[in-house]
Formats: sequence, C-alpha cells, structure tokens
Amino acid sequence: MSRPTTSAVTRIVKCRNLNVQFRTDNGLLSAVSDLSFSLNAGECLGVVGESGSGKSQTFLGMLGLLADNGTVSGSVTFRDQELLHAPRKILDSLRGNKLSMIFQDSLSALTPTMRIGDQLSEVLVRHKSMSKKEARAKVLEVLEIFGIPDVAQRYRSYPFEMSGGMRQRVMIALATLCRPEVLIADEPTTALDVTVQAQILRLLDGLKRHTRTSIVLITHDLAIVAGLCDRIMIMYAGRAIEFGTVRQIFEHPQHPYTRGLVSSVPNLNSDPEVDLPTVPGQPPSLENLPAGCAFAPRCAQVMERCTSVQPMLRAIKSSDESGYYACHLGDDN
Repeated sequence: MSRPTTSAVTRIVKCRNLNVQFRTDNGLLSAVSDLSFSLNAGECLGVVGESGSGKSQTFLGMLGLLADNGTVSGSVTFRDQELLHAPRKILDSLRGNKLSMIFQDSLSALTPTMRIGDQLSEVLVRHKSMSKKEARAKVLEVLEIFGIPDVAQRYRSYPFEMSGGMRQRVMIALATLCRPEVLIADEPTTALDVTVQAQILRLLDGLKRHTRTSIVLITHDLAIVAGLCDRIMIMYAGRAIEFGTVRQIFEHPQHPYTRGLVSSVPNLNSDPEVDLPTVPGQPPSLENLPAGCAFAPRCAQVMERCTSVQPMLRAIKSSDESGYYACHLGDDN
C-alpha cells in the first residue's frame, strides 16, 4: 500500500491491520477497521476524510491515547519497536520525544493552569535532561524562531492569554522541541484565519525540508495537502479507500469518493453555483456499518455486489506510480 521498497526508502512507521473500537451504550463502535499503511522517513503523508472517518482515532490509538472506553488491536511499529500495548515506560520515552502530536484544539491541549514557558521547559528537562536554566534558554530561542512576539513576556503567559494562532505556534514548538522523528499534525489549521493557516503550513514545510522530520497531516481539506504532502491516504468510515502520490490523487483519482472530494475543491476559475459539485448523503453510522462498501448508499455508480461484499485494496494498474484503491469498479469480471 506504499511505494515499492528501494534502497533510498526507510519505512519508519509500519501499521498493520489496525482496529480501533469503542464501547458505547448501543454496543461496539468500529472507528478504524483493518487499516494498514507505512510512513517513510522524511516524507509527509496526508490523511484525508470527513469528520468521523477515523483519522484522529487512528493515531491516538497508535500512541496509546484513546479514551478509557477505547480498545486497539493489530500492530504498529516505530523503527521495529512495537507500540500497541507497549509498557508505559517505553511509550513515555517516545511520546513528545521521538513521536509528537499537534492536537486539534490548542486551548484544551495545553494545560490551562501552567505558564507556557513551564510547559515547554518541562519537555526538555524530562526528555533531554537539561537544567531548568538551559531549558528556559532553549524555549525562548524556539519561541522566537516560531514567530512568537515578546518571548520573555509570553514565556510567563497562560494559554488563555494568547490568540488562537499564537497558541497553535506554541503547540508546534512544544511538539518539535525534541526534534521528533515523526510529527502528527491533527487539523493544525482548524478555526484559524487564512493568513495564520499559511504561516502554520510554512512552519510544517520548513520542518520537513530542513530536519527530515516525517509528518502526518490529518485534515478534511484536500487543498491543504496539495503543496505539502508527498502521499495521500483517503479514509472513509474507518477504512482506507485510496492511497497514492499527490499527483496520482489529484490527476487520476480512482475511487468514486476520492473523485467527489477532488472535484469539490474550488479554484479561481470555478463558478460555485455551477462548477462545484458535492458528495450527496451522509457517512454511515460507525455503530451499524453495512456489510459491503460503506460508500455504496452515496455512490452514483453503485452495483449489486457493492451492498454485500467489502471491496479490497488493489493496485492501480494503469499508473506508473504506486497507488491503491478499494472499489468493485476495478473488478475484471
């Protein structure tokens, strides 16, 4: 499901048959089902899908950060270290150090009763064994690099005293202080104005280019991944339904859902009243997933077998790039 192995490619994260479920009053909710993918060193993988498609729960499950009613199974390795059900000591040594995550809501992700500087310094003291004085100096330097004004004052600020864009830059600074090998950015530009969005994306692009950090960019917006990502994984109802390079996904999308997403991205020549199609209908309930393709009720090309048989991922035969999609439209018979 990823590009062919070559001597130049190092698969830093391998995920195989990942399942994430939650116990609810109505029974088990399958948030992620049988998901497999890999992340290569130095690349940016875009994970795209509607709200509720399983994007965030995939990576929260990988890092052992699910809610109490959540369970995870399968295998996820980071440099051959198994992460699922690993001892707490191992996870604590990796999270925030080798593996970091930028969470959606910076206000709730940051500790409201701790000053910004103390929160950032704590990471360096814990993972890099710095003294408090050394950590403070490093934090001030990093805050300045990330465009925080009046860093000495902001070092002593509480999260609620900062704007949303400034808190998001602090979150990125916090996640990258220890120079992680893998950075998971979960909707990092949500609820930010377009100017701040552009700043955040430039910061992530700089990290990718200058530090060889592997980045996972989780988003519902295909347009955001176009200029930053190398490969894209499209998710729907907890499953991966298409993988491909950015060029493959934008120029030759295979799955009907992917084609709907790509066609709904506006451009400067679009007339929104004529040229901006939508994907009709709603995603299925994760507590009552259909037997066949979860997209079948919304698909204009649905066939009889789509309602009873789950399509498996297959290689895109006509492509000179590595790509996969899950749809019965590719069946030979």
